Amino acid sequence: MTGPDHNGAGLPSVPVETGAAPVGPAGALRPTAEQLAALDEVEAELDTRWPETKIEPTLARVVALLDLLGSPERAYRAVHVAGTNGKTSVTRMVDALLTTMDLRVGRTTSPHLQSVTERIAIDSAPISPRRYVETYRDIAPYVEMVDASSESGGGPKMSKFEVLTAMAYAAFADAPVDVAVVETGLGGSWDATNVIEADVAVITPIGIDHVEYLGGEITGIAGEKAGIIKPGAIAIIAEQTPEVTEVLLRRAVEVDAVVARAGSEFAVRERTVAVGGQMVTVQGLGGLYEDVFIPLHGAHQADNAALAIAAVEALMGAGKDRTLPVELVREAFAGLVNPGRLERVGADPTVLIDGAHNPHGAAALVRALKDEFSFDRLIGVIAVMGDKDVDGILQTLEPALSEVVVTVNDSPRCLPAAELADRADAVFGEDRVHRAGDLAEALAAARALAVDAVESADDTAGTGILVTGSIVTAGQARTLEGKDPM
Repeated sequence: MTGPDHNGAGLPSVPVETGAAPVGPAGALRPTAEQLAALDEVEAELDTRWPETKIEPTLARVVALLDLLGSPERAYRAVHVAGTNGKTSVTRMVDALLTTMDLRVGRTTSPHLQSVTERIAIDSAPISPRRYVETYRDIAPYVEMVDASSESGGGPKMSKFEVLTAMAYAAFADAPVDVAVVETGLGGSWDATNVIEADVAVITPIGIDHVEYLGGEITGIAGEKAGIIKPGAIAIIAEQTPEVTEVLLRRAVEVDAVVARAGSEFAVRERTVAVGGQMVTVQGLGGLYEDVFIPLHGAHQADNAALAIAAVEALMGAGKDRTLPVELVREAFAGLVNPGRLERVGADPTVLIDGAHNPHGAAALVRALKDEFSFDRLIGVIAVMGDKDVDGILQTLEPALSEVVVTVNDSPRCLPAAELADRADAVFGEDRVHRAGDLAEALAAARALAVDAVESADDTAGTGILVTGSIVTAGQARTLEGKDPM
């Protein structure tokens, strides 16, 4: 595939800005101050709308907008990803696999870690602030038309997430991309992304989360997420509890979807810890993929890799005795970047960040720490959203952490540090809990504790710092540690 956005070898090229400097990540030019100011202006406009945590059981507004835009979501094939944990990891893995196979890929994920532009990626890189602003300005008149129509009937304006979804689909069609890899926001059936008719639906492990929006019954949550399985699609399903599996299979039968289940039609066959990650062998839908290095930690990431491979096999038509090129699979995973997922961002002492924001995610994090790291002392830096299962998260993390520094991130939804400290005292004991006014102060306090834990400030090999509790917390930590958005 060649064209204005591809190089002579047919491989995707990273779009660059004109009139901006100096060079940033992946060779792209850094945005100018004017471009960043325009981005801030657009975000201020979008923030006047319903927040992403407020949803209504209708797709009418986003459907109306996309109709006005000429149905851009129909211009490419799609893989749709829903679940409770692992969605972003699987989405990035599918993106990497398809891109390595010389397809042009659009990726949309949420929430973002550091910059809102991360939510819309083309050629495996976030679109530029300039392109983000242009995309918004292009669709804004049509958004206003839908707003007016909805309000005339007594309804609300479009939500921020609905607008962001339409922006992603429009940007993908404009690129144009061959395949869109789409992560849901909240739920599935009524999630704004669900206007897309995906060829492949991936359901990652489902647990209890977002109870104020999805309810506290896991079968109800499963039913909502199962809504992304469309008639005639292929459903790639992670290992689930029996009651969740029953709900997902019932939906597949209702819409005549083909089903492939982890542990049955595909599976992780072997997994060994390696320097910087793990080596896995995956039994896919079409064959065996041996000696695949994944530069990520935790058995859950091996499971995510199996889901991604099966999803791409399904999209590409692989089946019995029809495999993806093994060398390309290895190449895709070897170069995989998955920021904010047990990511090492600092050294001396080691600083890890992870976006675990519910007990299920925290449990996977603790298992990975136990299996793949050997800290003598691990200091937690924790900031959690107030609408999460705070006590469940703290109780799950407690066995892995020597002590914790509790703080807040920049989100207005964040639990106040004083309240988090009181709840941490009950789990860890007061002598293991420290308080900090913000994340920067908390990181500094954790480093001071790490230095105090050893005889010499030059010898902190056995001590580490883990920043966790929220995607927002992980993203702010990346910024504080000098990491660029990805």
